[in-house]
Amino acid sequence: MSITVVPITPSFAAEIGDVNLSEQIAPPDLSAIKEAFAKYAVLIFPDQHLSADQHLDFARHFGPLDMWIGTYRKDAALRVREELTDASNLDENNEIWGQESRRRFFQLGARLWHTDNSFKQVPARASLLYARSIVPIGGHTEFADERAAYDALPEQMKRRLASLMVEHSIFNSRARLGFTDFDEEERRKMPPATQALVRTILESGRKSLYLASHAGRILGIAEEEGRALIDELIAHATQRQFVYTHRWRLHDLVMWDDRCTMHHGTEFDDLRWKRDLQRATVRDVANTCDQEGVVSPATA
Repeated sequence: MSITVVPITPSFAAEIGDVNLSEQIAPPDLSAIKEAFAKYAVLIFPDQHLSADQHLDFARHFGPLDMWIGTYRKDAALRVREELTDASNLDENNEIWGQESRRRFFQLGARLWHTDNSFKQVPARASLLYARSIVPIGGHTEFADERAAYDALPEQMKRRLASLMVEHSIFNSRARLGFTDFDEEERRKMPPATQALVRTILESGRKSLYLASHAGRILGIAEEEGRALIDELIAHATQRQFVYTHRWRLHDLVMWDDRCTMHHGTEFDDLRWKRDLQRATVRDVANTCDQEGVVSPATA
């Protein structure tokens, strides 16, 4: 039996059935999954029972794996393998983190609209988040379709945004929450990256905004004006008509295209309930400026 694709909207987000990701996937089914990924950008695979190896093996079908930035930070010991991003509220002993946990303050940045790893020179292409345990109330993940958001912009704004470049940094998003507790070594290991503000998605040829809370200054524009434009665009792209809200079920695997979506986590009582979500991240083929043919300072 071939896979089943059930769209949530005609062009954004779909559920995928009749596939077991813990087993070897037949080439026609893998091709159909990739085709659905190109069209819908967010795919939900319900009721998957995956080991860490199986999770990572499925992710490798979409490109090379990236490492979690937790390996660069001075937090407590890692709880999961370095190829996985630990999106839980648990410490290395699988206990709920404390209210004053440094890692908790860092992870609260995931509640801001962002796209994964835009602060890296080569950002993420895809993220695959797997639910090992969920909470009874809250803790949803919302996704914004930046392709549709770009399409809805006035032509004058599209012309204004063409060829603009933006500096992204993990420290920008954390500073938005007032968290600036980073030492020089951490800042050196996680330098900013320059990305295109508008990019073209290779498989579809569609234009998309490329936004994130990591975005700081726009090159060539006064800093205050650039930040205001970024905030205006994020507010535009996260209007309800562009957003899908995913309410997690145990053993869901949700996969999204970081090139043309933003996402954020909604609130839950992270000091009461254990929540264990782990993410595999696939690197893009190159820096976005290189892909768009605009010259960034890093490559000049």
